[in-house]
Amino acid sequence: MTTTIAEPLDALRARLRELDRVVVAFSGGADSSFLAWVANDTLGPERAHAVTAVSPSLAPEEHDDCRSLAAGWGLRWTPVITDELAAAAYRANDGDRCYHCKSELMTVVAPIASGEGATVTLGVNVDDLGEHRPGQRAAAERGAVFPLVEAGFTKAMVRQASQALGLSTWDKPAAACLASRVPYGTPVTLSVLTEVAAAESALRLLGFRQLRVRHYGDLARLELPVDELTTVLERRAEIVEAVRSAGYRYVTLDLEGFRSGNLNQALLEP
Repeated sequence: MTTTIAEPLDALRARLRELDRVVVAFSGGADSSFLAWVANDTLGPERAHAVTAVSPSLAPEEHDDCRSLAAGWGLRWTPVITDELAAAAYRANDGDRCYHCKSELMTVVAPIASGEGATVTLGVNVDDLGEHRPGQRAAAERGAVFPLVEAGFTKAMVRQASQALGLSTWDKPAAACLASRVPYGTPVTLSVLTEVAAAESALRLLGFRQLRVRHYGDLARLELPVDELTTVLERRAEIVEAVRSAGYRYVTLDLEGFRSGNLNQALLEP
């Protein structure tokens, strides 16, 4: 392991020992998986508890990944039900949607941490700080901390360290919650999330890993890596069939390709 990664990893372990007991909000993504593994390796399962928030906004594949990773890594893991859809402010889907989602997460997870004398930790990295992430504010207001930020980890460093440690999640594509596929101002409902989940699952079954299905009523706008667009066009018929099977009538391809978080650009427009 290079010095570039070894030093922040040592700092991360030191911070976790200082916290002594942690509950890791474990979504199965590269960042939270890395944090959960290091916490378990540093503190042991008695003092490190991985908790996954399960709701319609979590893709079924992500839930399965959390279960599989926890079993393979020997994590103390608990899935808990969250109900952000019960909040009108969340369903309204304005620019603070993520704030309401993380508030619900903390409402469910904070009592678990309190009962164990632990601190809630999130896998936020340094790169995330420059993005529109109101959820970070909601979590911090409720006492959560961000050990990866404190140790200086960027997204690239998380992936590099994960690879060095032999973690299978080192190259896992970014997977934000399903509500992030819905343009701001369009209400988030159970049927919308179910439709998005079904369409993305169908595309993954076709072999695509990095993707987004953006929801515009009965129209789906597909974002896939630019270097895969030729393949997408060659497989046009089966892709259209897969997405329509999820309930969409129109299937369109975004020629700009995959861009994580690109719907946030609407918040910057005058």
